[in-house]
Amino acid sequence: MIQRTKFDATLPFRQTPHLMRTRVLSGLAALALTAAATAQTSPPVARTVTLAECIGMALQKNLDIQISRLQPTIDLYNIDSARGYYDLTVNLNARENYNSSPGSPDPNSALFGKSSQTYTESYGPGLTQQLSTGGKVSVNGDLYRRSGSSFNSFNYQTDAGVTLTQPLLKNFWIDGTRQTIEVNRRTLKIDELALRTQVTTTIANVQQAYYELVFARDNVLVQEASLALAERLLSENKRRVEVGALAPLDEKQSESQVAARRSDLIAARRDLEVQMNTIKALLSDDFSAWARTPLEPADKLVALAQPFNSQESWRNAMAQRPELQSAKESIERQNIVLRYNHNQLFPQLDLSLSYGHNGLGNTLDGGFNGIQRGANQFYSYGLVLSFPLSNTTAKNNYKASKVTKEQLLLQYKQLEQNIIVEVDNAVKQAQTAYDRIDATRQSRLYAEAALDAEQKKLENGKSTSFVVLQLQRDVTAARSAEIRALADYNKAVAALSKSEGTTLDKANIGLQFK
Repeated sequence: MIQRTKFDATLPFRQTPHLMRTRVLSGLAALALTAAATAQTSPPVARTVTLAECIGMALQKNLDIQISRLQPTIDLYNIDSARGYYDLTVNLNARENYNSSPGSPDPNSALFGKSSQTYTESYGPGLTQQLSTGGKVSVNGDLYRRSGSSFNSFNYQTDAGVTLTQPLLKNFWIDGTRQTIEVNRRTLKIDELALRTQVTTTIANVQQAYYELVFARDNVLVQEASLALAERLLSENKRRVEVGALAPLDEKQSESQVAARRSDLIAARRDLEVQMNTIKALLSDDFSAWARTPLEPADKLVALAQPFNSQESWRNAMAQRPELQSAKESIERQNIVLRYNHNQLFPQLDLSLSYGHNGLGNTLDGGFNGIQRGANQFYSYGLVLSFPLSNTTAKNNYKASKVTKEQLLLQYKQLEQNIIVEVDNAVKQAQTAYDRIDATRQSRLYAEAALDAEQKKLENGKSTSFVVLQLQRDVTAARSAEIRALADYNKAVAALSKSEGTTLDKANIGLQFK
């Protein structure tokens, strides 16, 4: 929990152009050098950010979210690609055939030594439509077919018909295309849940990094105060040594303590810079733009008491954890594969139907009239049965898909158990972290009181610098422990929300998928 808290250059009148240009360039160079020096000496301006602002920036710029956000779009393209199988196909046919045959070798034949030629020219459209039942409908025809030979004049033939092919067993209730579409739909849902998981993880990481940033900032303040205490004691000890009221050894001890505190401050400032880099990497897709910008957290660490209930947290996790929902979708996706592999066990039994009309005439119109009258019909129907004798591939694919489903069910059960353990640990961790806050506060108060009393004793000559230095270290450790406990409590609450699957709800973030 956190609390929201002009350059004017004049030249002499009688300057030569060359001299004028030189002086202007010199002036500009001087300005550039001055600006560069100012930029090097002026520290970058810190940017104050709240936790809510950090979460908002991460939702827009975090690279992990941007990467995960693209996957559902890819899945939609894959679904549309598979649906393209059902696009209406248009065929346009244009053919020309010529054949020259030798005459009869029989001297008694009227065709002896007479070669013959045949010629056919045809044009026609065709339409093919795949059906959602696994079948196919085709409409074809030769709307213009002219043919003739050496012995016959040209005539015009036309025909138009429709053909239906429909599986009755294998590939009837589901085929490869329908399986692909349904699997891709489930994959889309899984990837949408994966995006939700990534958003939740990113927000939780931002929360953890922000609390660590606040701790690192406050710890620098603690180390600065510790150094100030050590420097003040060193100053007082030097004065006492000068008047002979204190042994030089005490002054050396104080100098050593100042050096140690300065080292601790340097380390604390380094940790603060590292933590800034950690949160910058979460908030932006261009780290270089943030590299020199210090971040100042606007919020303060506070501990708000709240009830912790393992049973309630378990119920929330079972209902809202996207990983569980994703595991369910994986099982449903495998059911589709299992249904397809089961259908492949059946023989291939296809129904074939065709019907149409023929037309023939000495002119093109005459050929069309034949189709319109419907005098010359053609039709066919039949069944085609085929099956492999052993059907080894289909049988083993079906068995493998059944075992895969069993594996997914066990993985789902394992995930449920792991989440229950994770939630229970998170509840206990949050409660323990809250209990530590009061203990560390009391420890800090006692340490400060002990130091104050010992400093008064030192002023009266009844204590030593060694004891005071030891108590100063204790105060510094107690102050760091207190803010550490506050940070750990807030991090534990954020971790519990992630375990429950309530991170987005508590951050007032809604995800919608179109």
